[in-house]
Amino acid sequence: MFKHIVLALDGSEYAIRASEKAIYLAQNNPESKITVLYVVDAATSKADATHLYSASELDQSRKEKLEISERKLKQAEIDYEIKILHGDPGPTIVKYVNNNKVDLCVIGSRGLNRLQEMVLGSVSHKVAKRAECPVLIVK
Repeated sequence: MFKHIVLALDGSEYAIRASEKAIYLAQNNPESKITVLYVVDAATSKADATHLYSASELDQSRKEKLEISERKLKQAEIDYEIKILHGDPGPTIVKYVNNNKVDLCVIGSRGLNRLQEMVLGSVSHKVAKRAECPVLIVK
């Protein structure tokens, strides 16, 4: 049923729970593949650059945010790939799922950026409103 699942991650607790749900769905659909999306937005990139000293440290910081979910995917022996995109997370995720024949997008209900969530609305809400595929929001 769900052959191409997109899992949008940001390293938050909710994203880890979302990865567990995506894995469960993929395990029950043997032909499933998961694309893990991590979107680097300008605000995050700027904050990371001011706190970290080198490009390799910046790369390592981003990899650490995906590490737990990636380990779970490997343990479950799920076919997956990781894509790191740049842009505003909500619209970037929507653009990717709408342009890549995605059957389901799985995303955590809350991310790491609390201020943006309160002021502009959550990324998960934006994705649910604009994505052309079903969206599973995990609490």
